[in-house]
Amino acid sequence: MKAQPDADKTLNMILSRLDDMKAEETVTIDLRGKSAFSDYMIVTTGRVNRHVGAIAENVTKALKENGIKSIHVEGMPNCDWVLIDSGDVIVHVFRPEVREFYNLERLWTQSPAAAKAI
Repeated sequence: MKAQPDADKTLNMILSRLDDMKAEETVTIDLRGKSAFSDYMIVTTGRVNRHVGAIAENVTKALKENGIKSIHVEGMPNCDWVLIDSGDVIVHVFRPEVREFYNLERLWTQSPAAAKAI
């Protein structure tokens, strides 16, 4: 069994796969110092349900091929929003309207003072 790659290597591998799969509007959020559960969060968009599912399957396959065994995936049956948790990097793959509705980027990039004011 391969050792788990470091977070930066995992991040770059995922970003490469997302690019290969034509994922759109990919945003990387650095969670180091903000979260104890992960180092990075990626938020990206697939055009339709099939595209979301294909992106998620491709990323999951790449993680397994790179020695990451404890991968948790949610949302594959509907493919509106698929979450892939690899430990160091969490990936959210959305359909465009679902991404707009949840707006995760805003939640994780706001300052604490701004978040309290809402």
